Amino acid sequence: MNMVFDYIRYILLASSVLITSIADRSAPVTPVNAPDSTSVTLLFAGDIMQHGPQIAAAWNAEDSVYDYTPCFRYVRAIVSQYDFAIANLETTLGGEPYTGYPQFSAPDAIAVAAREAGFDIISTANNHSCDRGNPGIRRTIKVLDSLDLMRTGTYTDSADMASHHPLILRKNGITIALLNYTYGTNGLPFHSPVVVSLIDSLRIIADLNSLNNKEIDFRIVFFHWGNEYQSFASESQRKLALLCRENGADAVIGSHPHVLQPMEYYQPDSLRASGHLLVYSLGNFVSNQRDRFKDGGAMIGFNLSKTWNRKRVHLPEVHLTWVHTPIENGKKQYYILPVKQFENDTSIDKQALDQLRIFANDSRELLNKQQKAVPEAD
Repeated sequence: MNMVFDYIRYILLASSVLITSIADRSAPVTPVNAPDSTSVTLLFAGDIMQHGPQIAAAWNAEDSVYDYTPCFRYVRAIVSQYDFAIANLETTLGGEPYTGYPQFSAPDAIAVAAREAGFDIISTANNHSCDRGNPGIRRTIKVLDSLDLMRTGTYTDSADMASHHPLILRKNGITIALLNYTYGTNGLPFHSPVVVSLIDSLRIIADLNSLNNKEIDFRIVFFHWGNEYQSFASESQRKLALLCRENGADAVIGSHPHVLQPMEYYQPDSLRASGHLLVYSLGNFVSNQRDRFKDGGAMIGFNLSKTWNRKRVHLPEVHLTWVHTPIENGKKQYYILPVKQFENDTSIDKQALDQLRIFANDSRELLNKQQKAVPEAD
């Protein structure tokens, strides 16, 4: 009897499998595939400076407020298209009285405008970090935090540094560590518990190596370094850049010289090589420095991608920018202009257009000399 029941159960099971198989053939099949690759785009800009005339230009007498929105108007479309956009804030947000060179303190509105233009991250380690002492460092951090701007470079104390150095960025399954250092603070001191991230070779090696055992996909170092107004990197910059690359940095970006310096892109040359980007100086993003070579700078955009067996730094591109300072309604204004967009725009007065074109030619001549040159964005 048991054999009969077993046989019946076998027939029923086989029939069920057959019916299910026929139904599956007639139903549409929706494959579930893991993505072949994932990527993140980054943009770095140079020095956001705030000389006295810039502060005066931002004052809106009609509304009795400072407004820097017009300054970033023409670069917003570029900045906002990147997943992460980073700039060096070379001023404190130390409160009133607002002052320009030599010890900067800018209205908080400059950070508001940078955020509205699409910047997500502000680096604060530079030679003007201590222009308003410990209170200026703390207030700058407080303002940036209140605006939900990510930041790194200066810290209220060691616990704050542990949370923001390196600054960890996550998007699309990719994790990035951003480290920020400065060569100094113009001799102005800071006092414990406040911390300014200073360049120290042994510490940088330790910082980079400490990331090897963590789930970090890419390591980026943003330096404030080099010699002011020099169009080529110093020996110390070159040595430091090589040290970072040898210790796992995927990209090294620089600011401080207030003029452009060379950029180099090392393409992946094997399945295991990830590529490497080196930018010695991005120049001035916005300032009141109007001399040749100092009146503009560049933004550098690039892509970080990974698959299950490979990570890559690739598709770097340069966006040249120039600062236009027309007189409008009796007052000097400041506009950051994308060079590609405006170099043939005859609505700009001839003298300014000639200066923009001189900057463009100088910059292209410098950048294109490099054997591993980074292409200009279209």
